[in-house]
Parts: sequence; C-alpha cells; structure tokens
Amino acid sequence: MTRILYLIIIISFLDTFIQLPIITPYALSLGASHVLAAGIVAIYSLTNMIGNIIGGHWIDRFGRKRMLLTGMSLVTLILFLYPLAQSGEQLFIVRLLHGLAGGVLIPAAFAYVGDQTNKKNRGRAMALTGACIGVAAIVGPAIGGIMASKSQVEYVFYLVAFLFIPIILLGLLFIKESFKASDRSGVSVAHFLPLLKNKLLLQASLAAFALMVSNGTLSFALPLKVADMGATSSTTGLLLSTFGIVALIVFLTPMNKMYDLFSPVKLVVIGLSIIASVHILLNFTVSTTVGYALMTIYGVGFALVFPSMNRIVSEASSKVDRGKAYGIFYAFFSLGAVVGSFMSGLAVEITGLPFSSSATIMLLIGLYLLYTSRKSNS
Repeated sequence: MTRILYLIIIISFLDTFIQLPIITPYALSLGASHVLAAGIVAIYSLTNMIGNIIGGHWIDRFGRKRMLLTGMSLVTLILFLYPLAQSGEQLFIVRLLHGLAGGVLIPAAFAYVGDQTNKKNRGRAMALTGACIGVAAIVGPAIGGIMASKSQVEYVFYLVAFLFIPIILLGLLFIKESFKASDRSGVSVAHFLPLLKNKLLLQASLAAFALMVSNGTLSFALPLKVADMGATSSTTGLLLSTFGIVALIVFLTPMNKMYDLFSPVKLVVIGLSIIASVHILLNFTVSTTVGYALMTIYGVGFALVFPSMNRIVSEASSKVDRGKAYGIFYAFFSLGAVVGSFMSGLAVEITGLPFSSSATIMLLIGLYLLYTSRKSNS
C-alpha cells in the first residue's frame, strides 16, 4: 500500500513537472500573447488552490481513498483534452479544469502518509515523499523537453494519462482506507478555523508559498531564458531535471537523517535563502554551463525546504483534520505558483529581470519565518 502511495505521488507530480518546459511554448504556438501565456501557466495553480481547500474537507469527510481515486480519474480524462485545444483561450480552459481536478490528489496522498507515520520517523518519511517528487522532477522535465523539441507536444499529455490508468487500478485494488467511517463522524467545516490560527501550519504554508513562487517563476521564465541563450526546449528540461537529481541524492542517502535531528523551520529558512540566491544569479546568466551549476545549488535548497515543511504540517494536525491541513497547505503551494508566474511575467515587461521578484519574496518570507521562530522559542 505504501509503495502504491509513493507511485501515486510520483505520477501526480510528474503530471506537473513534465509540463514545465512545454506549457509556455505550447501556449505561444497556439497564438497566445506573453500575458495570456503567463495566465495559462498560472490558472492551473489558481484553480488547484480552490481544489486543495474544497478537496481537503472532502478528504476528511468522505475518506482518503475515495477522493484520491476520484481526483486521478478526472485528471486522466482532462489530460486527453489538451491536444484538442486550438487556441490560447481553449488551452486556458483546459488548464483551469486540470487544476480543479488535480487539487484533491496531493493533499489526499500526503494525508495518507501522515496517517501511517509516527512523530519519531516523520521527517524521514517526508524525505521519502520528497524523493518521489525528486524522481518526477528528474524524469518529467527531461521527457517533456525532449518530446517538445521533436514536435510531439500532444504525446506528453497522452503519456501521463496512460500512466495514471494502471495506478488507478492498483489503488482501487490494494489501497485500504486509513480514515474509517467512525473517525469521520466528528468531521466538520468548523475545523478550518483552529487550523487557520495554527502558527505551525502558517509557517509551513508560507514556506510552501515561497517555494512555489520559485517554481512558478521557473516554469514561466526559464524557457525564455534558455531561448535567449540560443538553446532548445530539451535544455530547459535538463536544467529542471538537474535540481531534481541533487534533491534525490539528499533524500535517499544518510543525509536524510537531518530532517529528524534539526529544527524544520531552520532548514526551511536556509533552503529559501539558497534558492533566492540562485534566482538572483539566474537573471544575469548567459551560459548553460553556469545554468547547470545554479540548478545544482537550487536542488540543495529544495531538498532542505520540502520535507521540512511537510513535517511541520503533519505534526500540526491530527487524523480528524489532516486532510484540511494539507488542503490549506497546498492551497498556499498553488497560490505561490500563481504569484510566481504572474510576477515573473510583469517583471519581464517592466525590468527585464524575471527572477528578481521571486528572490525578493523568498528572502522576505525567510526573514519572517526566522523572526517568528525565534519569538516562539523565547
């Protein structure tokens, strides 16, 4: 069952990462303007945020398994709509639907993982989920970029859809519900209120927002930066895969013990500072060699942030409200991608430095988390 959950996490994030190097060029090829292309990148995350919040309650109300299978089934159907888009506006609508349907997947999967782990080993468990995401981050952009460079963009969507189908069947047959009907009897929308006041959940959510500001900026601006270097979409995919490889090494080696040994907030602050520094330097990068070096450093920062903030969410919630907690957390996750791509699009028009806005946001949030953490300790 745990292995199937990890497979679900891999495919769910592959669905996102495989599209990073292709959505902006695909939107432009359909006649979309740069502003509409940024909107097409952002709308997925915006509607994903809505799906996270609504889905978070449903996960606690109707159970993890039912919502997980429903989300995967809807995403599979919507993926078949991408090749049918004939204009930027039609692609915008498909991305909107994709975000809504996908909003249930990740909170349900992480609620499952949180249900099955104890506090002592939670950091390492979240590192393994991070490893799943690392696999998706390595494989997805590379495949997406290579297929796009060979003018086979529509096959990217078919590939992910056909990967979901056997995973849905495996989940239907072998995943057991971890949140029984008797546990769900007291579930209420009112549980959102104390969660919104939970300082630990707020810290984790702000970290998720900052991390996805970075990711949203990369998804919009990195293909443009690579084009300015005179390289192809496959280079974009390889650059994105580089940070996934580095993160995977951290997640799967003895280095993952640090997640249970050190304060997750401190690891988050260090990681965000590293990523912000990379974004500042990407503004002025003119060489793909330097780009690969920067994405290697980015991978270290990502490896510090992702398991740490997920550990905070799991420790700040219980079985009764864990679905909602991850729904709120991943809503901030999705909002960050919206803000990142939108601010990056504005920065291109105003300053010509698309990565400057994301660096500023990450540094400010990092300072705030450091301040609130020290205040709580004192």
